[in-house]
Amino acid sequence: MLEAAQVADDPIARYAAVRQQTEMLCRPLAVDDYGVQPMDDASPPKWHLAHTTWFFETFLLKPFRERYRPFAEGFETLFNSYYNGVGQPFPRPRRGTLSRPTVEEVYAYRAHVDAAMRPLLARGDDEIRARVELGLHHEQQHQELIVTDLKVTLGGNPLRPAYRDDLDRTACESRPATFVEFPEGFVEIGAIGAGFCFDNETPRHRVWLRPFAVADRLVTNVEYLAFMEDGGYRTPALWLSDGWDAVRRDAWEAPLYWYRDGGAWSEYRLSGPAPVDPHAPVTHVSFYEADAYARWAGARLPLEAEWESVAARYGEEVPAGNFADGGRLHPRTPVGSGMAQLFGDAWEWTSSAYVAYPGYRPLPGTLGEYNGKFMANQVVLRGGSCATPPGHVRATYRNFFHGPDRWQFTGIRLARDAG
Repeated sequence: MLEAAQVADDPIARYAAVRQQTEMLCRPLAVDDYGVQPMDDASPPKWHLAHTTWFFETFLLKPFRERYRPFAEGFETLFNSYYNGVGQPFPRPRRGTLSRPTVEEVYAYRAHVDAAMRPLLARGDDEIRARVELGLHHEQQHQELIVTDLKVTLGGNPLRPAYRDDLDRTACESRPATFVEFPEGFVEIGAIGAGFCFDNETPRHRVWLRPFAVADRLVTNVEYLAFMEDGGYRTPALWLSDGWDAVRRDAWEAPLYWYRDGGAWSEYRLSGPAPVDPHAPVTHVSFYEADAYARWAGARLPLEAEWESVAARYGEEVPAGNFADGGRLHPRTPVGSGMAQLFGDAWEWTSSAYVAYPGYRPLPGTLGEYNGKFMANQVVLRGGSCATPPGHVRATYRNFFHGPDRWQFTGIRLARDAG
C-alpha cells in the first residue's frame, strides 16, 4: 500500500485515492438515501457522485481522448452544475426528482470514466495534469458537500438517524479565550509558489492592516448560549438589516440543528442526537448570526487579510487540524494552549466580501466559470472544517457562502481593533 507522500507524487494513485474516498463516504448509506434533496442548496449523494465524474469526462476525456465514447449522452445535461459554456444545466432545485439513472448506473458511470482516465493520467502533458489536479480538488469539495448535505437530510428527519454510529463523541472542557495582538503594517496575502491553488487565491498582493487582535480559539456553545439567553435573537440593534429580516422570516432562535429536549438544548450530529456540548465550538451559524454575536460580545469578525496573516504565522505548509479523517465529523475543543483551531473544526466567517483580488484573472475558457462568476453577494470563510478532506485547504484558501447560509460547519472567531 502506498504511503501518503507516495500517493501525492503518483498521479494515478492520487486519482484513485480521491475517487475511492468519495465512494467510501457513501458506504454507510441505504439506497433510499442516495436520491434525497432536502433543500435547493443541497444535492443528493447520487448527483455528487455523478457530477464529479462528469467533470473529468467533460474537461478531460472529451477534449483529450480521441474516439472517447461517453457513457450516456444525456448525462452532459443532467450532471452539469453551472457551466453554461458547456450547455444548459438541469435545474438545481430539481436534482432530487431524478429517480433515473439508478444508483447502480451512476457507479457504472464512475467506473467507465475511471477506466478511460488511466491513459490520460500516464501522460506528461502539463495541461492534462493541471486539469486533473483541479478535478481532484473539485471532487474533494464535493466530498465535504456530501457530508454536509447528508446532515441536512438526516438532521431534518424527525427520527434524526445517525449517518455513522462509530463516530467519536468524547467531550472535554475548553479554556478561556485570549486575544493575541498584531501590529499594523503591510502583509502579503494570496497564493505563491508551485503548489496547487484555485484561481481566486491569486494574485499575491500587499494589504495594509491596522493594529488588530484575534481570539486564540473559536467561540464555544456555552458562550453563544449566553448571547441567546441575553435576548440576542430578540434585539434588532445587534443585527444587520438583512440578518434581522432572516431572523423574523425564518424564526431563528438558535444555531441550525439545535432543538429543545425537555427544556435543555440538544443538537443533531452525524452520530445522532446529543446534548449540546457546552465547550465545543458553536457551528452551523450564518454570517448574520456570527456578526450579531461579535457585536454583542464587543468585538467583530476578522478581515480575511487579518485571518490569513495570522494563519500564515501559526499554520503549517500542510495544515493540521480536526478534518474529515479524524473519525469525529464534529468540531472539538482545542487541545493545549496558544493559537488554535485555525484549520479544521469549523469554517470561520470573516467580514470580507468575496471579491476579486487586484489583478485577478479567471481561468481561460469554460473553466473560468469555476470561481469568478460568483464574486458577488457572498462572504469569505477561511480554515476548513471537520468535514473538509485533509490536505485540501491552506492558509490562502478562500471559501464563500451567502450571508444566511448555515448548513455548512460554519463557526466564529472574534477579532477587535488594537493599539
